[in-house]
Amino acid sequence: MKIDNKNFREIYDTFFEPVCRFLNYYTRNENIIEEVVQEVFVRLWEERETLEIQYIRTYLYNAARNRVLNELRDTKNRNVLLEQWAKREIENRESVNCVDMNEFIQLLQASVETLPRSCKDIFKMSREQNLSYKEIATKRNISVKTVEAQMGIALKRIREKMSDHYNREMKNRDLLMLLLLFFI
Repeated sequence: MKIDNKNFREIYDTFFEPVCRFLNYYTRNENIIEEVVQEVFVRLWEERETLEIQYIRTYLYNAARNRVLNELRDTKNRNVLLEQWAKREIENRESVNCVDMNEFIQLLQASVETLPRSCKDIFKMSREQNLSYKEIATKRNISVKTVEAQMGIALKRIREKMSDHYNREMKNRDLLMLLLLFFI
């Protein structure tokens, strides 16, 4: 079959919509369908001199089917590769931010031990005995404001000591701060 301007237009008008509907069996993505059908017609036009087509309908449907299957395969492979890359990136970032919990707890305990005696006692009553600031104030015969001030000093000094240690090793301060909030 020889293709010229006139019969190309007829072929296009006759088969564009039916081929699009046919590709709905393979995907519901209208963008992919239209792109594939356009590519098939572009190739038909560009290679009209060399193509030997006996049955235009069969040629168009087969070409469109093969092209859409290739596109879906390539898209799936691209998605798999993107997922693998994302997983590797997450693993790399997590490994950089790993914290040895035993080391963390030992450093936390050592930081608490460096606090002034009164400050350390109030901190331990709050964190280890789970006493409220009011209960601590009553037991120690001091005001709640004094307990608050001593806890503020304790938390600040512990954060500073922990940050000094981990800033040398950690890329992500947010993780350190999260751990500090959780444990103290």
